[in-house]
Amino acid sequence: MKPKRRPTAIRKPTTHTRVVLTPFDSVKYLNSDKAIAAYLNDALADGSTEEILMAFFQVARARGMSRVAKVSGLGRESLYKALSPKSKPRFETIVKVARALGVQITAQVA
Repeated sequence: MKPKRRPTAIRKPTTHTRVVLTPFDSVKYLNSDKAIAAYLNDALADGSTEEILMAFFQVARARGMSRVAKVSGLGRESLYKALSPKSKPRFETIVKVARALGVQITAQVA
């Protein structure tokens, strides 16, 4: 039996630099009341329901989910569930969360 022949491929050195990307996390930038209000206003003005819920979720993360849950009167798990992308929370829940975040929802002429 002949021994198996190993391929003798010669690899040329590459000059490509590997770029490592990290996911964008908006929570890092939600560090002031003004930034939070602007972020939520932008989501409410232009976003879909899922985007609005995601904005509330990100702000709640920035403020601390446990703290927001306690102030809003919701359980922590209930808060996560209410703000998940495919959920359909009651308006009352969103109002409670907004108050716990220190923001209010207003209407203006479009």
